[in-house]
Amino acid sequence: MNALEQLIEALKRLPGVGQKSAQRMAFHLLQHDREGMRQLSKALDAAGEGIRHCQRCHTFSETPLCSICADEGRDARLLCVVESPADQAALERTGSFAGYYFVLLGRLSPLDGLGTREIGAEQLLARAADGRVQEVILATSFTAEGEATAHVLAQALRSRDIKATRLARGVPVGSELEYVDLGTIAHALVDRR
Repeated sequence: MNALEQLIEALKRLPGVGQKSAQRMAFHLLQHDREGMRQLSKALDAAGEGIRHCQRCHTFSETPLCSICADEGRDARLLCVVESPADQAALERTGSFAGYYFVLLGRLSPLDGLGTREIGAEQLLARAADGRVQEVILATSFTAEGEATAHVLAQALRSRDIKATRLARGVPVGSELEYVDLGTIAHALVDRR
């Protein structure tokens, strides 16, 4: 396999990038942005070498503890459980959560061989039982796997007398009811306040 084919194959590993998109990116970099290609190469190498998982919450970090876990000004009574570092970043961008996080790095998916052990449920339960956590907010996705993950974790937490709550679901801000899917409307009615 020649260097161009290797570049295209490497780009295809990115989510949502197929053969045509990978080719377009490769040709653009080679023809119009050699400096950008060098920067991308250096950034990928640096990230691959320097970024690891936080020892406490499992998000991405260049240090043993990420900046959130190292922030003693956050509310230790609240622990928000998410599926991925991307989910954590999205919640953090809202500026509405001042507690700590626990990143599962996945969700239950028996068909893919992902059980409670693979997603770090044991570490989560140990962290939630540290004596400071008063509420665990389960912020997993609203897919079948995300719902199953939240359900299993909630049962395990409640069996240890740890309060477990779930993110609310409802109609998106700025939307019109006639365009919202029926499942969302149904959940919004059930979860109304």
